[in-house]
Amino acid sequence: MKRTDKHADSKARAKRAALNALRRARRAAENSAVPLSEWEGEFLGSVEGRVETFGRAFSDPEKGPPGASLSMLQTVKLKEIHAKAKGKKKANGSLRRQFRQG
Repeated sequence: MKRTDKHADSKARAKRAALNALRRARRAAENSAVPLSEWEGEFLGSVEGRVETFGRAFSDPEKGPPGASLSMLQTVKLKEIHAKAKGKKKANGSLRRQFRQG
């Protein structure tokens, strides 16, 4: 297999993984009793559209690894939306409150 074939294959794999994660988060939100905010719904739709069109949802190489389809912050937000749909609390939010209080 040529280097370009491996590169194209890894890009396609990253694209499929990102699209599956976005669809899983949307499906979990639709099946749960917790409604997503308007912003979260727009976020899922716009990121999914960019990944389908361009293969990635970000263009700045400093925002994520070269072979990734989602930036680091997009990945974090996607995990937060999925956790919200599953009814789980965000771990980092509770840690921040602990540090503020003392």
